Amino acid sequence: MSFRTNRFGGAELVPFPRRTPSATASEPLLPVLIVLHQESSTPGRVGNALRALGHRLDIRRPRFGDPLPDTLDRHAGAVMFGGPMSANDSDDYIRREIDWIEIPLREQRPFLGICLGAQMLAMQLGARVAPHAQALTQIGYYPIRPTQAGHALCPDWPAQVYHWHREGFQLPRGAELLAEGDDFPIQAFRTGNAFGVQFHPDVTYAMMHCWTTRGYDGLSAPGARERHHHFADRAIYDAAERAWLDHFIDGWLARRPVLAQAAE
Repeated sequence: MSFRTNRFGGAELVPFPRRTPSATASEPLLPVLIVLHQESSTPGRVGNALRALGHRLDIRRPRFGDPLPDTLDRHAGAVMFGGPMSANDSDDYIRREIDWIEIPLREQRPFLGICLGAQMLAMQLGARVAPHAQALTQIGYYPIRPTQAGHALCPDWPAQVYHWHREGFQLPRGAELLAEGDDFPIQAFRTGNAFGVQFHPDVTYAMMHCWTTRGYDGLSAPGARERHHHFADRAIYDAAERAWLDHFIDGWLARRPVLAQAAE
């Protein structure tokens, strides 16, 4: 059964709140659900940021049989990561993951989709996911431009961010555009407490070595940056991207369901 919907947008855009030390220290923090797509995948820098805030990671790999929860009542939020597959693939686990995203949307829990995860979120919300019309890719560092809404939500966006993808997506109906780009215009968006980013703030230095070695064939694709540019550009842009991620993750997890706030 498919739960694709666009009923969960439209919440007022306010800057990310900051959690106070007393609030996090006085009560145990719920784990964050981590959805990965390969046996060797890790949550990388996103996982590091979550652990630094005191959260445990509940890692699931639905592709290899791990179930996803029926509710996020026992989780602080959920992050769905990238992978070499497509949101358009017909595999059962792809369909199940896209349908499962209805749960954090309905419960208004913090959800973050990264690359493939963002494409799955867009598809759940009824948007089209497809390759570039001229078969271009983004593999390496590319500029992004935060919108006025993106600046209002989270300041100090990096000038360029790391990408590794062949497909992009439309802005879902009712969603708010947070950052845009050139060849792939939709780079970040939100609907309610759910966010999607086309780029990869999760990539560590070790992950970059792995991706550019195992995925070396992709570096010859139209639009892709040569391998040495990945590391040269990282020296320029990574500090800003890492600082932005830490701020983003903290504010993203501090968002609370509107219904829960109204009931208090």
